[in-house]
Amino acid sequence: MSIPAQSRQLRSMVTSDGILELSLTEVDVPECGPNDVLVRIEASPINPSDLGLLFGLADMSKAESSGTAEAPVITAPVGKAALAMQKARLGQSMAVGNEGAGVVVAAGSAPEAQALMGKTVGVVGGDMYTQYRLMPAMMCMALETGTTPRQGASCFVNPLTALGMVETMRMENHTALVHTAAASNLGQMLNRICIADGVQLVNIVRKPEQEKILQDIGAQYICNSSSDTFRADLVKALTDTGATLAFDAIGGGELAGQILGAMEAAASANAAEYSRYGSDTYKQVYIYGGLDISPTVLKRNFGLTWGLGGWLLTPFLQKIGIEKMLEMQARVAAEINSTFASHYSAEVSLEQVLTLDAIAEYGTQSTGHKYLINPSL
Repeated sequence: MSIPAQSRQLRSMVTSDGILELSLTEVDVPECGPNDVLVRIEASPINPSDLGLLFGLADMSKAESSGTAEAPVITAPVGKAALAMQKARLGQSMAVGNEGAGVVVAAGSAPEAQALMGKTVGVVGGDMYTQYRLMPAMMCMALETGTTPRQGASCFVNPLTALGMVETMRMENHTALVHTAAASNLGQMLNRICIADGVQLVNIVRKPEQEKILQDIGAQYICNSSSDTFRADLVKALTDTGATLAFDAIGGGELAGQILGAMEAAASANAAEYSRYGSDTYKQVYIYGGLDISPTVLKRNFGLTWGLGGWLLTPFLQKIGIEKMLEMQARVAAEINSTFASHYSAEVSLEQVLTLDAIAEYGTQSTGHKYLINPSL
């Protein structure tokens, strides 16, 4: 097939006077260097980690649409506090999209690039909401024969994050895990990993229908944070599993503190004597998402042996090194249609992403509303 001279790309810009502008633009299709490949992107998910750059902390409830069906433009106001947090990006038109998958349509002269010619690959590295993306061959994950771009679209961020959580547990000498927003695509992957690897996992959700999703895939410990018995249920699950490490996708509110408090209650249940400093069992919560952007509230009922920090995939991968990362990627490629399968509520074109109806759905970041962009539509 012939490769066009230009590629359509979704862009996000926040102006200095506090207006978010989402639009499509034409960019030149670059030529391959010796170690590069050109990927025709056919599937790219909208992950929660994409929405921060895409929406620029704008008030999307006040978004407005203009332009044409072929060249839509979305604008929305950005508040003063949110604007102050984004000084470094003001006035810059920024490409969006962390990961995707597609077919290699051109390759450089190096053997590792030529080996990918014509293959379906998963890619990560930003700027994925576009029709064609130039990538270093070493940044591509060759998918197994028969795997479609749709099946491989989410082969980096969620799978490696889920595997990274289990690996962090092992590296830091914990024996079981807690995960919030647990019915998400990532949460379901984590459950399948833990079931296969014999790791006990405590799942925290907030709706009965999310409990059902996890029950159907074999999850054993599920606690509903909206239930009147949530704390008692969580303490029992933590007592049964001994989980002292949690990954929190919510971030804001009281949930991280509630988890630490329940961990302390579980650790202190069989204490032989009272200690004013609490148990000596170390408890750790990592915040890795921001589904709730309100302040994180800690009510200090969990002693002094605890930690609260942030966790990001890229620094974790740098820490474990290339050999371990390649081992994890090989597992993802082999199990992309089972352990690491992703599900989407809609597949849309670049133009359809920029409609108010679509934004109102995928912008909720709620379970069952994950969108997949196909720039080739």
